[in-house]
Amino acid sequence: MIWESLDAELKAIEAEGLTRRRRIVDSPVAPEMVVDGKPVLAFCSNDYLGLASHPEIAEAMAEGARHWGAGSGASHLVSGHLRPHHQLEEALAAFVMRQRALYFCTGYMANLAVIPALVGRGDAVFADKLNHASLIDAVQLSRADSHRYRHLDLEHLEFLLATSTAPRKLIATDAIFSMDGDAAPLEALYELAEKYDTWLVIDDAHGFGVMGPQGRGSAAAVKLIPSPRVVYMGTLGKAAGVSGAFVAGSAKVLEWLLQKSRTYIFTTASSPAVACALLKSLDLIAAGEARRQHLASLIQRLRDGLAPLCAGRGWQLMDSDTPIQPLVIGGNAAALDLTRALLAQGIWVPAIRPPTVPKGQARLRITLSAAHSAAQVDALVNALATLAAPADGHLAATENLS
Repeated sequence: MIWESLDAELKAIEAEGLTRRRRIVDSPVAPEMVVDGKPVLAFCSNDYLGLASHPEIAEAMAEGARHWGAGSGASHLVSGHLRPHHQLEEALAAFVMRQRALYFCTGYMANLAVIPALVGRGDAVFADKLNHASLIDAVQLSRADSHRYRHLDLEHLEFLLATSTAPRKLIATDAIFSMDGDAAPLEALYELAEKYDTWLVIDDAHGFGVMGPQGRGSAAAVKLIPSPRVVYMGTLGKAAGVSGAFVAGSAKVLEWLLQKSRTYIFTTASSPAVACALLKSLDLIAAGEARRQHLASLIQRLRDGLAPLCAGRGWQLMDSDTPIQPLVIGGNAAALDLTRALLAQGIWVPAIRPPTVPKGQARLRITLSAAHSAAQVDALVNALATLAAPADGHLAATENLS
C-alpha cells in the first residue's frame, strides 16, 4: 500500500531529531503563558510589540463582529470586499507611504500572489539563499528560472544579474531574516534593481511595526524611494498582533496584482472583524515609540548577558539587533536538550532544526517582545548561565517535554 512507507520515513525523521510537535497553549499570547497545562515564561512568539492581547484591539474586533458579522461570505472580487477591508487597505498604503495596498489572509498567500503575477516561464528570479519558505515556493509556482545568491552577497547577486539574458528579472528578499535576525541591504538591492531593470520584492514580515519611524517598516528605516519597481509585503500577525498581510506599491502594479494574483482572486476574504482590529492596531503601532524603545533596550540587555556565555560553551549568538536573537547550538540533539532543560525551569524557547536552518546549525530562536520586562530577560540569561556551567557539555537529566 502506498502509505506503508510513511512509517519508515517518520521513524527516520524521529531518529534525526527532526520530529515537529505542537504544544497546546491554554492562555492568551503574553510573556507568561500556560503551555501543556504548565506555566512558562515564553520567548517564542513574534508578538514583537505585545499587541496580540491588547484590550483595545480585542474590543475593536468584538465591535467589528457585532456590526459586520463573523464572515465575509465571498472572495474580494465577488461580494466579500466589505468597507472595513477597504478602509484597512487605504490605511496600510498611507502608513507605508505607497499609493495602494491589497490585504491578504496570510503572509504566505501574499508572497504566493506577487512573484507568479510579475514573472513567468523564461523570466528569472534572484533570491537570497535564506529567504522564507513562502518566497521559495512562490518562485517555484512562477515557473521562472530560479537563481539563489549567497546570503547577503551582493557581488554574487550582481554577477548573476549581469549574466542573465531573461527578458524580465526579479530580486526577492526578506528584509529581516526570520532565523538569523539579520537585515538585507535594501538600498544596495534597490540600486542593483535600478541598474539591471528588475523588480524588487521585499518581504518585511519581521520589520513592519518594529523598524523605521513610527514602525513603518524596514524600507522606511532606510528611506527607500517609493519606486514602481519595488513591491513591499508586510505581515499583520507579528508586530501588528492580529493576522493577515498586505502588499503595497504603485497603483498600477497593485491593480495588476488584483487582476492576476490567484491567492487574492480565488479565496474567501478574511473576517471584517479582523480588519477592524487591524485598524486599531495601526493606531497603536504609530503611537508605539515607547514600546519600540523598550524592546530595543531588552535586545541589548539580552545580548550583553549572553555574550560571555557563548565563548565558554561554543555557542554562537548571531549578529542581530532585531527581536530575533538566534543562539546557535550546533547539533539537533544538543539544541533539543537545551530546550528541555529550560522548560524544566519554566522557560519556553523553541529549538529550530533543519530543514528550517542549515544542517549543523540547530539553534534556540529567542524572540523578544515589548511586553517582556527586564527581569524576565534576566531570568532567561540566568537560566542559560546555569545550564552553560558544566564543563563537559552535559545537561542535567530533564523531563522529556519535546
